[in-house]
Amino acid sequence: MSDLLAIGASGVRTYQGALTTTSENIANAGVEGYARRSATIAEVGAASGTYSSSTLNGLGSRIAGTARSADGLRSAAVRTASADLARTESGSAWLDRIQTALTGNQVSGRVTSFFASATTLAADPTSSAARTAMLESGTTVAGAFQSTGRALDQVAADLDSTADQATAALNGFGRALARVNDGLARTPAGSAASASLADQRDRLLEQMAAIVDVTVAADSLGRATVKLGDAGGPVFVSGGDAGAVTYARSAGAVSFALFRDGQVSAVSPNGGALGGVVDGANRVAEARGTLNGIARDFGDAVNAFQAAGQTLTGTAPGADMFAIDDDVPTEMSLALTNPDDIAAASVGGGTRDGSNLATLAAARASSKVEGRTTTLVATNAAALEQRRLVADAQSAIRDGAVSARDAVSGVNLDAEAVDLLRFQQAYQASSKVIQVARDIFQSIIGIN
Repeated sequence: MSDLLAIGASGVRTYQGALTTTSENIANAGVEGYARRSATIAEVGAASGTYSSSTLNGLGSRIAGTARSADGLRSAAVRTASADLARTESGSAWLDRIQTALTGNQVSGRVTSFFASATTLAADPTSSAARTAMLESGTTVAGAFQSTGRALDQVAADLDSTADQATAALNGFGRALARVNDGLARTPAGSAASASLADQRDRLLEQMAAIVDVTVAADSLGRATVKLGDAGGPVFVSGGDAGAVTYARSAGAVSFALFRDGQVSAVSPNGGALGGVVDGANRVAEARGTLNGIARDFGDAVNAFQAAGQTLTGTAPGADMFAIDDDVPTEMSLALTNPDDIAAASVGGGTRDGSNLATLAAARASSKVEGRTTTLVATNAAALEQRRLVADAQSAIRDGAVSARDAVSGVNLDAEAVDLLRFQQAYQASSKVIQVARDIFQSIIGIN
């Protein structure tokens, strides 16, 4: 009789636990990163080495542990897809910023207006209004180069700030993962606490993958060892120890380093937001270099035109029209302030001569300043559009990877509702066993 009571009691405890696990799944159905759990039910067998007729029917049931529905390969696929998408989206954002910087001040249009004012002056070299208009146009061109160059510098500064924030977040995730690893080592396997820590581990790994591509290996306790990059990359987190990633930029080139256990390792991000930072930094440096070259060639061509001619007052050669910074050519300024100092005439040509302006027209054609500026803008725009198309494809890939993962680890409310009813009936049946045992026991007492 006591066996019957014990069996019924064990069933009540078992299915109460199963109902609790199912209720936990239902309550967390909408929680991102939560992996479905199930109670593993096992029979309570006789003690080892004992055998008698009283143990032939078993001793009831128990919850052997909490199983977590997860697939490591599918989770890794999500991390890889997330890292690829994050790199492309981050790179696209920087390309968009560069595009805004290149087009916001209309450098090409300002240069065209400057050359147009020179053509107007050639028609009437003595015109004070035409000379003034050419100098005003020169001021506008210099301002456009300055503003565009500074806008690109601001993009680079914002990129540095973003990279610093991303590395700080990555280091924070690394420290948190080390603590989770330590918790997994101290928590009994198959427990609800262990499943909760595993959920935290996977969320942290996915957050890391959005910053930089990672390779993950888990031991028998579920502790994650994380390498930055591929399997040959430096170890970032191992057990309860985490390293620290740093960022630096020099002469337009960016670099990342990992400090761990007193050693320094170079890090080359191929994915995540940091991969996008690398791409963005390269694009900014290329655009800056090209714009510097255009500004230098434009200023040199105009100054060469001045040096080859004669001013309205007969001074030859003419003084430089633009002052150009050798280190940062876009930081040019108009050096000529007197409209009469424009060297429109050839040497010895007289006040009404404007033939030297043909030299400027020839320089315009040979330097191709306008065309190079247009090409710079168009090339960046094409790269931006291509990145956006790639991002659309990678977004679809990531969505597919997430769906595949969630098909295994996600909570299906219909299935949970079925389990809820099933475990409820089992709980009620176990309670009925206890009631029957009690009634029989009371009957026996009554007979006696």
